[in-house]
Amino acid sequence: MQANIKGSTMPVLELQLGPGESVITPHGELSWMSPNVTMTQTTSAAGGGGFMNSLKRVAGGGGLFMTQYQATNGPGLVAFASKVPGHIVPVDIHPQRSILVHRHGWLASTPGVNVSVALQQSIRSGLFGGDGFRLQRLEGQGRAWIELSGELTRYNLGPGQTMLVHPGHVGMFDQTVQFTMTTVPGIRNKIFGGDGFFLVALTGPGEICLQSMPLPNLAHALLPYIGAESGSAGAAGGVVGAMLRG
Repeated sequence: MQANIKGSTMPVLELQLGPGESVITPHGELSWMSPNVTMTQTTSAAGGGGFMNSLKRVAGGGGLFMTQYQATNGPGLVAFASKVPGHIVPVDIHPQRSILVHRHGWLASTPGVNVSVALQQSIRSGLFGGDGFRLQRLEGQGRAWIELSGELTRYNLGPGQTMLVHPGHVGMFDQTVQFTMTTVPGIRNKIFGGDGFFLVALTGPGEICLQSMPLPNLAHALLPYIGAESGSAGAAGGVVGAMLRG
């Protein structure tokens, strides 16, 4: 299997599959493929065998069904385009390294990678951590491709070193990194700061990868351009019209 990541702002993951080779993706990620690549809906790939394992993947932000793409009668090509501006990052998974990824981050992987939910360390984390802190755990043996939005910043945390991060900016991090929820300091910051109520404390050792453009932030930024003024033209027309009006 050969993987090429093409483009810059809106990258595309292009996979050249050898005969019989396959790749697993969440449901509905396909952009284009050659005619000899077959699609199969499955619940048993990516560690999803059994009802409980499937539920763990769903809880982490994945779907009940996954799609397997396999080349038949010779080599084949399949491509997956990013959904928002950002990066597609390849990560090698093995028994000594598993990673935790934000809930929309897993784009594709080889069949040996298992996908499940990363269990929260407290009930408060699950209730108030927000959309950005529902995490997927990727483990097993193989290669995964992770989609992260905006620009990326990496830090290698030493033992005991901590970074406080807004939940939506958490892209992915090594399993050796401990994660806990903490509150924004100061009552005035909590009430009037506008940055939310909780932060994620990531404590090393291990690498963390932070994303600059959480999807909720992007949606909030676009909100003034879609709404009542869009009229019968729909949301897309409202965005274009508002931009033309300055």
